[in-house]
Amino acid sequence: MSMFPGMQSPVGQGQNGGLSDQEQGMVKMIQAGMESCVVKSIMAGGAGFALGGAFGLFMSSMAYDTPLSPQGQEMAKLSVKDQLRRGLKDMGSKSYSSAKNFMIIGAAFSGTECAVESLRAKNDLTNSVIAGCITGGALAYKAGPQAALLGCGGFAAFSTAIDAYMRMPSDE
Repeated sequence: MSMFPGMQSPVGQGQNGGLSDQEQGMVKMIQAGMESCVVKSIMAGGAGFALGGAFGLFMSSMAYDTPLSPQGQEMAKLSVKDQLRRGLKDMGSKSYSSAKNFMIIGAAFSGTECAVESLRAKNDLTNSVIAGCITGGALAYKAGPQAALLGCGGFAAFSTAIDAYMRMPSDE
């Protein structure tokens, strides 16, 4: 018996939760997509782009904050219109540059961590250490082996600290 016309009662829905076979197939397909390393990398890259853009916008807005710096003295000599034009142009280019960098780092780390987790078939802090080391080393390899080693250690320590914090039980 339904409570409202056109609606089924929750009693007797069985294990499918009231979903048709087609809807269950869609749910499984979406879940499989969300567990895909490619999808995780794309989502992390998109989030990194947005976060990097906001960070770059904030940091570039501080570039001309004092008239005592060489940039500030140069800007003070310009008209207000030219100051605004130059400031907004610098903010846009620095924001975009920061967004691209954060996107690359986010996508690279997320994809690497997902691949490591898939290979190890475990979800623990070791994945963060390995993925951080691989990502940090890969990002710094052009500067030489010493820089790659420092990048490996630094990124591994940072990603492990963040992951350990995220895994802490909540106080609730």
